[in-house]
Amino acid sequence: MFKQRWNQWLDQLGLRVSSLDALPQLCMLAIPVGLLSGGVIIAFRMLTETTQAAMLPGGDIENYEGLAIEYRLLLPVIGGLLIGLIWQWLSKETRQVGVVHVMERMQYHQSKLPLRNAIAQFFGAALSIISGHSVGREGPSVHLGSTSGSQIGQWLRLPNNSLRTLSACGIAAAIAASFNTPLAGVIFSMEVVLMEYSVISFAPVILAAVTATTLTRLVYGSDPIFNIPPMQLDSLSELVYVIIMGVALGCIAALFIHLLQHSTTRSRRIPIWIRCTLGGAVVGLVGMAVPEVMGIGYDTVDKALLGELALSTLLIITAAKIFASALGLGLGLPGGLIGPTIVIGALAGGATGIMADSWLPGEIAAPAFYALIGMCTMMGATLQAPLAALTAMLELTANPNIILPGMLALIAGVLVSREVFGKDSVYLMLMKARGLDYRATPLMQALRGIGVAGMMERRFESLPDAMTRARVLEALASEPRWILITQDRKPVAIMPAADLAREVQENPDRTACSLMEIPAERREVTAIDFQASMQEALELLDSNDAEALYVTRHTVPGISRVYGVITREDIERSYSVS
Repeated sequence: MFKQRWNQWLDQLGLRVSSLDALPQLCMLAIPVGLLSGGVIIAFRMLTETTQAAMLPGGDIENYEGLAIEYRLLLPVIGGLLIGLIWQWLSKETRQVGVVHVMERMQYHQSKLPLRNAIAQFFGAALSIISGHSVGREGPSVHLGSTSGSQIGQWLRLPNNSLRTLSACGIAAAIAASFNTPLAGVIFSMEVVLMEYSVISFAPVILAAVTATTLTRLVYGSDPIFNIPPMQLDSLSELVYVIIMGVALGCIAALFIHLLQHSTTRSRRIPIWIRCTLGGAVVGLVGMAVPEVMGIGYDTVDKALLGELALSTLLIITAAKIFASALGLGLGLPGGLIGPTIVIGALAGGATGIMADSWLPGEIAAPAFYALIGMCTMMGATLQAPLAALTAMLELTANPNIILPGMLALIAGVLVSREVFGKDSVYLMLMKARGLDYRATPLMQALRGIGVAGMMERRFESLPDAMTRARVLEALASEPRWILITQDRKPVAIMPAADLAREVQENPDRTACSLMEIPAERREVTAIDFQASMQEALELLDSNDAEALYVTRHTVPGISRVYGVITREDIERSYSVS
């Protein structure tokens, strides 16, 4: 009895969230997604930070500089070898992790993210960060958060359109929990991954981000990651130098993307365990000379923001970080790339500020302010996501003075990287390198957000081909719109109920008839799952040369139930409604 009621409740929930007016239901689901995503990210941070504090000198989670030179080589090499051996043991499908994996699953697999990949991401990325590789934690966070949302949706057997929304909720919650930046999590999810803005998605995503942030602040507090003194531009004339810095960082972003893309494609045929070991060797060798490249590097960012690093030091670390991060990530080490871009941007921006100060001493803001602007510029130019970058930096630094110069530098950097060097978002470039595409046309966006269960015609009667007049009249009494014709209990076509009613009226003496032979409009049908989106419905119609679809759901193994009928006109109507 309980199982029956549970299945009925799931059916009703699926029907509700498949429609365009499912905002209350999605908002309710966003809360457990935010809690689960936030909890997973807290566990991930605790694992990495506790281990780092135990093994690094002074208990400082960023103090790779304090390690002896031989350990700075051995630690990433051993870590890379362990990751490589684990990755070699896992199947090729299971070791697909990170933001690109999330975008692939959302594009090609209806936002169904496997749990096994998330487990591999959790421990693989933790090992990568702990062993000092030049990677960030936001890529793993996005993967873990998205999987949290997707798994809740899959457990509840929700339609695929709502799985996409819950995955986006998980992404926002994970970014918010990882960096204590709820608004940046929302913008990142919408601008970078979903590539769309809609009320039906915005509200649950915001709620999930707020939930995860609240949970995280209970554990880690509410202080921003970077604590810096108030800084601002001294004069509007400095905007010239801001633009110059934006152009320079656009060039650096293009170089970073090129190196990452090149190392990814050129190393593809090398066994994964060799690639990861080579990635560890690259980080280790660079780290022997420039230990600041090891780890996420936020301690180095703090020094740049406080003006504690000389020009030569900034330039050396910038070059080393670009090389180590691009090659390490390109060779297959699990980890995020936003962290390295933040570090690179801060260092390059700080160097620009020092050079500007040397040209016009006493006439510009503190060079550290340029480091602040450089952070968001590099992130925005690499991701081709200026709003997400600006919002992230605003929350990470709690300094509103970066808005005006940050916007100007961002646009300069984004335009140079995109228009001069032809670089798209680094995630899209990596997808293309794998032969994948990520479409975000207005039509696809609209159809992805609606489930077939929300637009299907439920006024239908299922009748076998050979029918008696009495059975036909009984079926027509319920005033259906469509007649679903079956042969050997399998649906083969639909016909307008009006055509059948006309045939009955015109032939009152006929006691039996064949629905496939009487004069009527008939459309060939094929099955589509109850959980599918309208985008999948359109693709199925195009690929199967069918004229209509019947919506079915397996209730018990071997038994399915037909819930409704979808025509091409219904798909067109759903787009106009959205």
